[in-house]
Amino acid sequence: MNDIKKANMFFDERLKKINENLSGIRRKIAVISGKGGVGKTTIAVNLAAFLAKDENVALLDGDIDCPNVNSFLGIKEGFSIQEERIIPNRRYNMSVVSFASFLEREDQPVIWRGPMLSKAIMQLLEQVEWGRQNYFIADLPPGTGDAPLTIMQIMKPDGVIVVTTPQTVAAVDAKRAANMVNKLGVPVLGIIENMSGNLFGAGGGKKLANDLGVKFLGKLELNKEIAVSAERGKPFILSDCESEGEFIYIAEEIKKILG
Repeated sequence: MNDIKKANMFFDERLKKINENLSGIRRKIAVISGKGGVGKTTIAVNLAAFLAKDENVALLDGDIDCPNVNSFLGIKEGFSIQEERIIPNRRYNMSVVSFASFLEREDQPVIWRGPMLSKAIMQLLEQVEWGRQNYFIADLPPGTGDAPLTIMQIMKPDGVIVVTTPQTVAAVDAKRAANMVNKLGVPVLGIIENMSGNLFGAGGGKKLANDLGVKFLGKLELNKEIAVSAERGKPFILSDCESEGEFIYIAEEIKKILG
């Protein structure tokens, strides 16, 4: 048996184990963006927190080299291990998994090339005790590189949410990410425009949705309270924030689409 055939058999076996490990999950949603800094993690964390009010929810931080979900949720502890299985941290009624829980320091760099990042992602999907969940929210790394591609191909989400800011350059990058999703045969559930308002303008997200022929889920105004909630480690959807109503509308739209 040649080396390529052995490698393919090994990959297929791992993929089978990952599928078995994720079999208790009813709906899988990936949150993506074309570039960093547009609020993708804010959307993923708050969507998961909103759903977790009434549902069993798992949240995966898929950004291995720049994991931020733990900071958004005030998680500082590492994982517990039981019988060689990784037990997710619990926060706000969610099961949370971030590579940051493996790091000794919050600012410790992860200087890995693409294959190592992909291997780490596969390990999380395979070895975490995900259990039975109604929703699995994956906060993907920005862009269209190895890491988001690996998660998309292995996780096989039921749908993808694309996050952009209003500016033209951000929308162009978000369109690239959406086109990657289309090539993989995964439905785009819709577009969310974040940081909308006087500073960055408005309308870029809605135009992008029209260009792609997908639903415009809504917009979030640029709001200091949202940034402050992230600093405090508590999702703004669980706080008394003026953007709460805007986001509840968006989250309810996503639930309706998924059924």
